Amino acid sequence: MARIAVIGAGMGAMAAAARLAVAGHRVVVYERTGTYGGAVRRLERDGFGFDTGPGLFTLPAVYRDLFLKTGREPLEECVELVQVDPSSHHVFADGTRVSLPNASRAGVVSALDEALGAGAGRRWGDLLVRAREAWNRMRRPLLEEPLWPNWQVLAEREPYPAVPHRRLLRTRVAGTLAEVGAWELREPRLIALLESHALAFGLDPRTAPANAAILAYMEHAFGTWYVRGGMRELARAVYERCLARKVEFVFGAEVTALVEKDGRAAGLELADGTVAEADFVVAGVSPAVLDRLNRGTPVRGDGEVPAQRPGASRLTVLLALRGGRPDGAAHRTVVHSADRDAELDALSGDTGRPAAPTVTVLRPDDPALVPDAGHESVTLTAAVPARGGDPAARAEELITVAERAIPDLRGRLLWHQVHTPADIAEETGAEDGAVPPPALAADGGRRLHPANSTRTPGLFTVGGWSHPGGGLAHAGMSGALVAGLIVEGPDFRGSQ
Repeated sequence: MARIAVIGAGMGAMAAAARLAVAGHRVVVYERTGTYGGAVRRLERDGFGFDTGPGLFTLPAVYRDLFLKTGREPLEECVELVQVDPSSHHVFADGTRVSLPNASRAGVVSALDEALGAGAGRRWGDLLVRAREAWNRMRRPLLEEPLWPNWQVLAEREPYPAVPHRRLLRTRVAGTLAEVGAWELREPRLIALLESHALAFGLDPRTAPANAAILAYMEHAFGTWYVRGGMRELARAVYERCLARKVEFVFGAEVTALVEKDGRAAGLELADGTVAEADFVVAGVSPAVLDRLNRGTPVRGDGEVPAQRPGASRLTVLLALRGGRPDGAAHRTVVHSADRDAELDALSGDTGRPAAPTVTVLRPDDPALVPDAGHESVTLTAAVPARGGDPAARAEELITVAERAIPDLRGRLLWHQVHTPADIAEETGAEDGAVPPPALAADGGRRLHPANSTRTPGLFTVGGWSHPGGGLAHAGMSGALVAGLIVEGPDFRGSQ
């Protein structure tokens, strides 16, 4: 039985802890804040409840597998999973609206044809077929296996089978998601639909590689899911599974340094001077924090995937509304920006022409989140630069945009509260509250995340800032990979 110290109680860290405990190891999680879940938090006020982190997720199979491998009770006995239908409702800049059914290709094609004109559904469906091919090529190396030592193969090869584009006697294939939209969809609203999946992770489609199209495919193929009571209930269930497997949690425990002995990880030093000895250390923190804990010495060697630089963050506005949720209201509405280029320039840090962002409006049909049937809990989110900007002014901007989805919003508003990038930084420790995107191939490796193993024997990384990147499903996958590397050793090649 090995002693394993885990830094942080985020979703990936807890997923690793539960699996390692089942394998017979003694696992202790050290969390500097007072609770678990990382970015998966809940705010409660006046009988209202809100998710301040992810509000929906895809690939529930990741957490089903976690619960299957760590105990008798399956995931569905620990939380109530709800498949959201329609998957999303979209309000485009010209006022066009369309609702997309959940995980139904024929239904999506029909809805797009009816709303956007004949042929729109076919073009979207054809793109999803190509995205599925990219998914099939990427799934194992980017999600289910430890990062290859020869990761440059993934960095150099674009797995998305882009349609050749002929112009002025030249033939090109799309290298970015924006080019995929412009050349294969050729319709501004369809392009906005495609790009919104990248924007949800703060990715600029003008620079994101073409294989970012898999983000739309994943939602289409695996559905959009909600956990009754809010996504915090998923974090609670994982935490309780850890406790049931005898994982120990120490909250309010700030780790100040890694301890090495004979060239390998040997434990942690805490702020109160305590040294927690361990045979393995699992770090669920950002690369910058990890290097700081390693007394300023980078834990990555030359030739390894460089740590992704902090990028965009997320602004969340929580709205308490008088009046119940209308029958037929969509759980998720995406209100698209009227000035796409200005929005993307602002997201990348260009403070030139101001533009309202694309805003996601979440209106869960969940009695657990409201004081009674005469009120409604609504959450607005938008990707924003990790640095700069006035959160209060941006919150008003998001509310104004959301009025396109809820016309009587301001008249029903009791109060609102803003959850800022600074709040995310406090909860997760990520620099400037940056939100990590999922790993993608191509683009010279700039979209990959560092491997879960490090050049320090016995030290592993887990969570959104390591392979396979950000997102609830990816966090759960990282936990499975780290547990496999510790239990089975460096020859572990992922689930079969």
